[in-house]
Amino acid sequence: MLFKRKCKITFIRHGATINTEENRLFDDESYPALNVNGKYQMEKIAAWIKNKGLKIDKIYSSTALRTVQSAEIISSVCKKDFELLPGLTSRRNGIWSGLSFEEIEKKYPQMLDEYHKNPENYYPDGGETTQELNKRVDDCICDIIEKNLSKRLIIITHGEVIQAAIANALHIPLKHQFKVYVPTGSATQISYYTDFASLVYSSYIPI
Repeated sequence: MLFKRKCKITFIRHGATINTEENRLFDDESYPALNVNGKYQMEKIAAWIKNKGLKIDKIYSSTALRTVQSAEIISSVCKKDFELLPGLTSRRNGIWSGLSFEEIEKKYPQMLDEYHKNPENYYPDGGETTQELNKRVDDCICDIIEKNLSKRLIIITHGEVIQAAIANALHIPLKHQFKVYVPTGSATQISYYTDFASLVYSSYIPI
């Protein structure tokens, strides 16, 4: 075989919450829960996975309430248990957590300016730089792949984690990875090979 695939991963962003619909940064693990729209999104994507007949060897989920609730819906429809992955938690936002970008611009304009000037290596107090986020995500995914060679996985996680996974896989410059749109309730699939990775599809939302 010309290219030997090591693992195929379908990343699913959790369903909508009050914070995602208000476009707020947040890293709280216990709040908020999925809202009505978020549950509907996950029911749709779970049905799509089942109807498409995707072969699934294992399901993983981040440890946040919103991802666990999303994983429960997918797990129930697909009749397969899931395992929690602390390494794929959402980005730590420090003092920006809970704020919208409009609020950050009003409250911390100088910090936001510093972030725009150096998005790879700057983040506010208590936060996680893009460099740190991508390293954490890469380490976690590499470990998952080595434990699941030749398998097909589903990982339910957060938008910025999926952006980091895509950037790592395709070698997208860190300062541009935020341009990859990953809406709630969407699926992104990456095939990992011995020497490279291929983005099969990104941010697909079942009709």
